[in-house]
Amino acid sequence: MRIQMQIFMILGIALCLISAAHADQANAVYYNPPYTPSACYQNQDRGNMVTGVSDALWNGGAACGKQYRVRCIGATNTAPHPCHDGASVVVTVVDYCRPQCNGTLNLSKDAFAVIADTDAGNVKVEFNQA
Repeated sequence: MRIQMQIFMILGIALCLISAAHADQANAVYYNPPYTPSACYQNQDRGNMVTGVSDALWNGGAACGKQYRVRCIGATNTAPHPCHDGASVVVTVVDYCRPQCNGTLNLSKDAFAVIADTDAGNVKVEFNQA
């Protein structure tokens, strides 16, 4: 029984490491409400945990409706400690983030506030499809 528990623990650790290894990294910024209209859903309200994505993920609109788990991993500017340790948020893609938005992910302010201090404005994130 003890050996089985050790095997399960080792497998669990390995799976966690593998899932972390597949996470992508990018910059995230945020935008203020209202979160409609959006490129994907026009005037339909999709809640507060939403994001726009840049060309890197947009894929001609195929990104609409995809969900990503996002976690802040560091500052992109002089903000000393912008991340909320260990916090992550699941967001749904509802919009296109034009090149001038300065991030791969343009999170709703509500979603950004879960993972980082909004005063930072722009943070490094790790994300993967939820």
